[in-house]
Amino acid sequence: MRKHKSDRIIGALTVILLGVGLIIIYAIGPMRVNVLNSTYGSDYSENYFFIRQLINVALAAVAFVVAFKFPYSKLRKFSKCVIIAGLVLCVMLAFLALAGSSIAKCELGACRWFRFGGFSLQPAEVLKMGLVLYFASLMAERAKHGRLASSDFWIPFSVISVVSLGFVVVIQKDLGTGVSIMAIILAMLLMSGVKLRYFLLTLGIVLIGGVLAIVASPHRVERLLTFQSEDSSDSYHIENAKIAIGTGGLFGVGIGNSVQATGYLPESINDSVFAVLGETFGFVGLFVIVGSFTLLLMRLLRVANYLADDEESLVVVGIFAWLTAHVVVNIASMTGLIPLTGITLPLLSYGGTSMLFTSAALGLALQLSCYTDREPRKQQVAPEVSSKHGTDQIPRRRIS
Repeated sequence: MRKHKSDRIIGALTVILLGVGLIIIYAIGPMRVNVLNSTYGSDYSENYFFIRQLINVALAAVAFVVAFKFPYSKLRKFSKCVIIAGLVLCVMLAFLALAGSSIAKCELGACRWFRFGGFSLQPAEVLKMGLVLYFASLMAERAKHGRLASSDFWIPFSVISVVSLGFVVVIQKDLGTGVSIMAIILAMLLMSGVKLRYFLLTLGIVLIGGVLAIVASPHRVERLLTFQSEDSSDSYHIENAKIAIGTGGLFGVGIGNSVQATGYLPESINDSVFAVLGETFGFVGLFVIVGSFTLLLMRLLRVANYLADDEESLVVVGIFAWLTAHVVVNIASMTGLIPLTGITLPLLSYGGTSMLFTSAALGLALQLSCYTDREPRKQQVAPEVSSKHGTDQIPRRRIS
């Protein structure tokens, strides 16, 4: 496939969302500083969060450009290295946290980051990128030889999936990130062409595992009970998120005029940034933001559907699932549609690792958009077709 122009809409939306995120952190960063300084006696400067976010955006832009320019034909050779690096980092974090090392950054009983001076690294983000790259390679290679039903596919797929979810959900106590990993695994498996009964079995196992992870964790059960409770005093976080969105009205209160960001709304610059955006820019602003995410996700689906190469198409499917999980879960949590779950809003929430790897993933998708075909992938006619050697050759499902 000859290289052609990239999907400029993906690039433009990435830049716009990064810019909006920088604006909102500039507006509410000083308020967050005041809360921290008054509560914990810290001495952060007024522009502390804005300067750090500016650095994060700059690094994200570099990651986006590098991922766009670095050929996937070379990157695919490092897929095993990336997944191994993600798993090793998770193991190291668990041991450092157990040893009480200051390198392991722990908050509210959960250890999810490495801390290096003033910077931090979340290994789960490395793991997500590794899962997308490695599973795309594994699935495409096995599908090519009609071995998606064989043990040499299911053993590595199952082991890596279980270990990844075990570290993130059980050890790091991060169900939000676990949901995004589940979405990556299930979406890529569905589009790999695996037999439907195998996919449904995997889906059932994942759902049962998710229920067990909730039931076995007291704080998750408490969140679920709080979600079902009619007493607003039991759901302080979500009630203040709704107040923020409602206060914004049609056009918002304007940049720098947020009340909820002054200390009423927890995690205003991270997980709750969607509610602050609603208060600042109103319904119209949220409509534009949600529309931008929707268009971005639709363009990713289009790229996946028009890529002739199975592995490249699966990579974009994984990236699509990754972003979709973050956007849907974050917005649904902030609007009270699902129990509160800690998960960032891509490109808008404050933070470095998530923004860095999300931007890199979008840069990779933008690169692959240069190799789409003129026609979409062929519609799957039958669930399986026998090859002349007797193995099951399963056509890829069409994304539409």
